[in-house]
Amino acid sequence: MRLVRDVITFCADHMPRYNPINISGYNISEAGATAVQEVAFTIANGIAYVEEVVNSGMPADRFAHRLAFYFVSQADFFEEVAKFRAARRIWAHIMKERFGAKNPESMRLRFHCQTAAFTLTKQQPFNNIIRTAFQALSAVLGGAQSLHTNGLDEAYAIPSEQAMRIALRTQQILAEETAVTQVVDPLGGSYYVEALTNQFETAVYEILNKIDAMGGTIKAVEDGYFQSAIAESAYATARRKASGEHVVIGVNRFGEAAESLPMQLHLVDPEVASRQIARLKATRERRNNVRVAELLDRLEEAAKEPSTNLMPITIELVKARASMGEIVKRLRTVFGSYVETPVF
Repeated sequence: MRLVRDVITFCADHMPRYNPINISGYNISEAGATAVQEVAFTIANGIAYVEEVVNSGMPADRFAHRLAFYFVSQADFFEEVAKFRAARRIWAHIMKERFGAKNPESMRLRFHCQTAAFTLTKQQPFNNIIRTAFQALSAVLGGAQSLHTNGLDEAYAIPSEQAMRIALRTQQILAEETAVTQVVDPLGGSYYVEALTNQFETAVYEILNKIDAMGGTIKAVEDGYFQSAIAESAYATARRKASGEHVVIGVNRFGEAAESLPMQLHLVDPEVASRQIARLKATRERRNNVRVAELLDRLEEAAKEPSTNLMPITIELVKARASMGEIVKRLRTVFGSYVETPVF
């Protein structure tokens, strides 16, 4: 939280057009959370970050307009559209009512969206092109500002050049051939989408209220609430897939007895790691190591003082060619390391 606060306040003062943080629900969703949990837990994290900055003395309108979010577009088409619409309404209400924002831009939930790697299958991998296209469409219809479409072979490896090109063309076809980007909130007014959006919003607020009652996001994480809720959802989904209740085409329905992968996968050059290690060693030999050691000492002392912003000294360290590992290691001596609470 300290680092997030320092990055946000530093950018508000020195880089006002920079997006200092991306509040991510991607890892939450890919760990097995439901769509409601993804939005609720992500917004809860956002609330914690805003509280931290506001409590430091910076009003919401000084920084909130540069916050950004990162969500997943899952397989349930209409639920995903409703999810994004509800998330925007919830964030606007929270920023206005809870944090006193007056600038409309401070209430706007700007978000990037990625299609769901969790839904991609090794079996019949070309089915993943269709999955990704529909997920991308729901993100566009839900109001995403930017979009990432996954490669069809991501269940196997880092995407190949062919897979990346198809993913790119998927976005380009949506943008250039379907005209869906020409209409604001094109599904607005649909009785089903509107009702689903309202239901989704209510469900998210139930979780947010529960988190508040527990003492806030940090306390809920420390108590293992987020982790246990996600684990339970992931287990329930796995059971539904195993039973066939949750249909996955090519896996538990319409499978084929013998399948082969009709494509060449991306192969990682085994020399990449050794080249990077060699570059790091060369950098350490060329830099002023006395200067780096001095700056690391200053970083550690600054970390012990809660009111000191760590960004200026961190920037000095980067300019002096300190590695991220060295910086993090020194901060760890002050802040310690997070140990996840066991959920079972």
